[in-house]
Amino acid sequence: MSNFPSVLRFCYEPITDVERAMEEALAASAISDRPSITRPRMDVHENKDTNTVTMVLELPGMKSKDVVIDVQQNRLTVSGEFTRSASLDESEYVLRERRIGKFLRTLQISAGTKPEEVTAHMEDGLLIITYPKVPLEQHAHRITIT
Repeated sequence: MSNFPSVLRFCYEPITDVERAMEEALAASAISDRPSITRPRMDVHENKDTNTVTMVLELPGMKSKDVVIDVQQNRLTVSGEFTRSASLDESEYVLRERRIGKFLRTLQISAGTKPEEVTAHMEDGLLIITYPKVPLEQHAHRITIT
């Protein structure tokens, strides 16, 4: 067995899958025009050779200045807001399928991961976040009783 717990244990969110299915069902209905909080689609890759984890989130049309990444208490949170173009006349839309509204994705990351070791960049509508995987033996701290 590996010294590293599977990243999928931390990232698999069955409730999110149900929420996403509901969101997609509502997107086809008339109420889809209202803003809501969404969770961007994501892939997680664990590279055992480099001992890193890479998360790739779909954020089409977003600029890096409009995305916030926070690391706190072994949790990484990505948030921001999809907005509509102000240059287009609202009354002239025939069809509107693109999302608007806030998005938020929070994931548990390896205990012991230092925030300064987390890197991120945007590339072609994808947010790519990488951080080192911390081995289990670095998680525990033994306290000597005096």
